[in-house]
Amino acid sequence: MKAIQVAKTGGLDVLTVSSAVSRPTAASLAPGQVLVRNAFSGVNFIDTYHRTGLYTLPLPFIPGREGAGVVEAVAPDVQHVAVGDRVAWLGPGSYAQYTAVNGIHVAKLPAGVSEETGAAALLQGLTALSLVNLAYKVQVGDTVLVHAAAGGTGGLLVQLAKLRGATVLATTSSDAKAAEAKRLGADHVIRYDKEGIAERVRELTNGKGVQAVFDGVGKATFEASLASLARRGFLLTFGNASGKVPELDLLRLSKGCVYVARPTLFEYIKTADEFNELASELFSLLAVKKLEIRVHAKFSLEQVAEAHKEIEAGKTVGKILLTID
Repeated sequence: MKAIQVAKTGGLDVLTVSSAVSRPTAASLAPGQVLVRNAFSGVNFIDTYHRTGLYTLPLPFIPGREGAGVVEAVAPDVQHVAVGDRVAWLGPGSYAQYTAVNGIHVAKLPAGVSEETGAAALLQGLTALSLVNLAYKVQVGDTVLVHAAAGGTGGLLVQLAKLRGATVLATTSSDAKAAEAKRLGADHVIRYDKEGIAERVRELTNGKGVQAVFDGVGKATFEASLASLARRGFLLTFGNASGKVPELDLLRLSKGCVYVARPTLFEYIKTADEFNELASELFSLLAVKKLEIRVHAKFSLEQVAEAHKEIEAGKTVGKILLTID
């Protein structure tokens, strides 16, 4: 089958298109697995971490953490999906025509949600839901700060926080991204290329700060995020787009009695019930158009290096997908 392989970590050149990768079959499925013929793969920042070696995987590997397509086969003990079902899934190896997936993380797509939307929404959608439902429960009256608010996860966080009745402050770096954040529901946009984030947050909150900061940027925004917190506020740092967060002296958290957490999606979806609860909410919101997924660009498998270059450049407004034929 055709797939992208990484035999050594490094730059864009380590992303190799191969037509000689062994295809998983129904006979090769382990208990609990589902074989999916992929139509789309999501492209996420974590894929670049795996490619560069920031997060290590055994070599060689097929990149990608989410996909969508049609079920080709299921192990005998799998009951919740069947051959022919349209599904979205989480797991390793989505940059490929076929993937054998752990059935715990396979969700049947409801009518009205396309495979393209499923692939674009699943990882970032579940991440956003886990952040606003579980890591910090956003509620009516909260004021929250969302970094990279025009990106995939950031845009979803803006929408979900507004659905829960919060006031949303959003950071962006361009006029186009500012307009997108406002379109998605942000109450105030902070242009971090033109103004200080924490200073502007204090102005907008009458000096109080925000109850929660959702920070997927990392190194470049960490200090501003910490300085933007209200008394007993929560900083949720969930990504390293600008580099790893610096070491933190815990004594600094005593001022204002603030909290810092590093939530990780897969700690919230270890069981089938946990995964299904979040996935059901996500697809319900998508089906009734209460949540919007914007696809920034689609690339073929052969264009995977361009997809990684685009996401690393910070040019995206929405999601990047690979189309798989």
